[in-house]
Amino acid sequence: MLCPLMTRTRLAGVIAALMGIGVVAADALAQRPYRDWDSYGRDYASRDRSGREHQPGVFDYYLLALSWSPTYCADVGAERRDPQCNSHTGRPYAFVLHGLWPQYERGWPGHCRSPDRGYVPGPVADRMLDIMPSKQLVFHEYRTHGTCSGLGVDSYFDLARRLYSKVKIPSRFASPVEERLTIAPGELISEFVAANPELKPSMIAVSCGGAGNRLREVRICFDKGGAFRACGRNEDQARLCSAERMYVPPVRVGGGGMPARQPPSPGEDLLPGPRDRKL
Repeated sequence: MLCPLMTRTRLAGVIAALMGIGVVAADALAQRPYRDWDSYGRDYASRDRSGREHQPGVFDYYLLALSWSPTYCADVGAERRDPQCNSHTGRPYAFVLHGLWPQYERGWPGHCRSPDRGYVPGPVADRMLDIMPSKQLVFHEYRTHGTCSGLGVDSYFDLARRLYSKVKIPSRFASPVEERLTIAPGELISEFVAANPELKPSMIAVSCGGAGNRLREVRICFDKGGAFRACGRNEDQARLCSAERMYVPPVRVGGGGMPARQPPSPGEDLLPGPRDRKL
């Protein structure tokens, strides 16, 4: 009877070990690069143009990128069933945290070597989901940007949350907005400055694009100590959004829950911004 008992014990141990490996593998698989919507059109490499490898902690300032969720969902999110675009979640998403990006005065580092190899533990990702509504986004942002902060995964996301919380969103963008809202980039910047007395126009930029020049992101610059500071040359407002006015898609349940963008019907009125078709 002893041998069968030992055999069963060993078998149970093997099964437990395999289950543990499966959990780790599944978590690692979930950390595949998040090919997110990014109007920089960046190609992040681990080396700069001179061939020098980017070093963690060696950069000039941080950029906090706040994405307008309804535009993201209209562009790509709904097609890939992103959680923030799921109309069944019951939560409306407006501005969400796209990421916290270390920047040079001109240019930016990416994919820096780090002791954790860019790995984000599941519990760390879970606690960010209230402001970064996608685990894939959390994984992608740390691997691409967070590794260059030199802070380590816990401190990096703690700082990201602290800076996100520091920015007060103008009231009409903090809740569902009107269906046909358009706004000039400079007007939106002025509203953020008014809501945040320490913020200056040189410290913020707005990006837009796509059908009807939709609002995409608001980008705010911070020094390494977490104070607002002027942005570098990367945030060229004329390049990020040269439109006179932007269309602001309305906030709806689940980050918008809008259908994928479709071409307009002949004679359809698209002014002042494209209408989202009703299903």
